[in-house]
Parts: sequence; structure tokens; C-alpha cells
Amino acid sequence: MRVSGRVACEHFPCTDVRPAAYAIPGPNFDPAGIWMVMVSEAAAPDPADNYYARGNPLFQQTTVQAFNDAGVLVSSARDLTRLGVYLTTAVKCGKANAGLQPSTIEACSRLLETELGLFPHTRVLMLMGDVAIRAVNLIARRAGEPRVIPAQATYKLRGQSFYFRGMRVFPSYLQAGPAFFIEKSKRRMIAQDIAAAMQLMPSANH
Repeated sequence: MRVSGRVACEHFPCTDVRPAAYAIPGPNFDPAGIWMVMVSEAAAPDPADNYYARGNPLFQQTTVQAFNDAGVLVSSARDLTRLGVYLTTAVKCGKANAGLQPSTIEACSRLLETELGLFPHTRVLMLMGDVAIRAVNLIARRAGEPRVIPAQATYKLRGQSFYFRGMRVFPSYLQAGPAFFIEKSKRRMIAQDIAAAMQLMPSANH
């Protein structure tokens, strides 16, 4: 299944993103083999940096390092796919500025909702940063469900158990992009969150 063939933005209504940097994961995935979905903030400003771009893109580099920090030895996004991990973003275009408007996150959360529905066996949902957390809370609110993650600082939420439609949800910090190499304390917490999440994967029970 190609997610890019199932999820698409048709009208590009958002004014604070760059439609030229629009990206939906393009590889062919087996939905039955995906157990963890990791959602980060927005597509890379340069499409060559996105998770599944050719070569060794930046988002792949920082995410691979985050898993390695957690003791999960991988070297590529393809390795993560083999483990059952799918990587995506809450906002499908690259940011035009530093921040994102609430209306942009709301619009793209509709695409994310469709995307999550393509992987019915997901056990773990990792929300990497405030934008991803807000997007999933919006999905829940539209359905009349309680918010998934409380409105508190992420460091206060870590270690608690949250669930959404049968998935265990981990609120964490952004692991995609150059800031990952700078913010050492957050990097340690990301590694701890990934390690805890991996314990819920089917391979951890074998």
C-alpha cells in the first residue's frame, strides 16, 4: 500500500506552509506489519530531507540516531519499517516560518486521521512534539472523544499512560531535524520514550 496514493491535500488552504515542500510517505508499506506510528511536526523545508527521501536524508539521520540512543540498532528508515515502525508528520508541507497556525494543524489533522486509519494493527503512537500532540487531540475532539494528551508540559506527562483508539500513546519531543543534535536533555528523554515504546512491540515479547 502506498500512503501517498490514499492520503492527499487537494486545495492547499494553509498560508504558513510551503506547498512546494508537500510530502506524504511514498514507499510501499504492508499495513499488517506496522505496529508503531511515529508522528513528528511538519515535512522538511527541503524535500530531500524527508524520512523516505533517497540517500541519507536529515530526518532519517536524526530518527535513526534517536533509536540507536534507545538501544535499537538500525541504520535506515527501511530498517525501522522492518521492525514495524512507520514515520510521518502531522503537517504535510514544510513550514514557511518558525511556527504553525492552529488552523493549519487542524486542516492537516484530517489527513493524519485518514493516514492513521490505514494501519489498523498499530499498538503504539509516538507523538514527537507539541504539533503532533495537538493534531491527535483535534482528531479526538472532532469525534466527540476526550483529549488524548492533557494540556501540560511534556516533561510533566512522561511516564504516564495514555491511550487512543486502542493505541498506547507516548508524548515526547521532536526528533526530526537539526535541533535534535543540539538539545541534549531532550535527546535523552526521546531515547527513554522510544525504549519504553519498543517494549510494547510484538518483537519484544519473543
